[in-house]
Amino acid sequence: MKQIDIDDELYQYIASNTQSIGESASTILRRLLNLSGEKIQTANVELNQNNQTAITTNTLSTSDQVDEPKKVKAPDAVTPVKQKSANVFNILNKEELAMQKGVVGRFLFILSAFYRTHKTDFSAVLEIKGRDRVYFATSKEDLINSGSSMNPKNITDSEYWVMTNSNTTRKKMMLHEVALCLGYSAEQAEKIRDYL
Repeated sequence: MKQIDIDDELYQYIASNTQSIGESASTILRRLLNLSGEKIQTANVELNQNNQTAITTNTLSTSDQVDEPKKVKAPDAVTPVKQKSANVFNILNKEELAMQKGVVGRFLFILSAFYRTHKTDFSAVLEIKGRDRVYFATSKEDLINSGSSMNPKNITDSEYWVMTNSNTTRKKMMLHEVALCLGYSAEQAEKIRDYL
């Protein structure tokens, strides 16, 4: 298997097209590019004599000849495709999750996926607290000052910090609470909790 580097925007696009948990990037790209060996559609963009853009599409099959090209007038403006509502399951990939170092690595990876998916609503996690401890804060110092032995870690690419000095059961409970406060169903929250 070969590895390639892609930018964050392309990664988000691929991840947003995940149809099942654990689906590999190769499977997603094969589906998006229709490389299952059945039919592949190609498009050529060209200007006709009236300086109007025309799109020529060809449908190729492994057993058929090339279909006669069809000319279609391109629209004047492109309407962006509406994305599905934000869902952390579109970002989480079991293969990447398995590569994380230990429970803390997986814990931070899942929280980072939540942050990337719900940047504007992520501040709701600041309300998740234990009986004697604060679990989330916007600075390392806030966590350190809220109790002893907090072992604060930054949630990747965010301004949020999380307390990591707790057992796996507590971390699972925290993930469950994060999912619920970000609008996931109890069933989805349990599924996320079980990723740890």
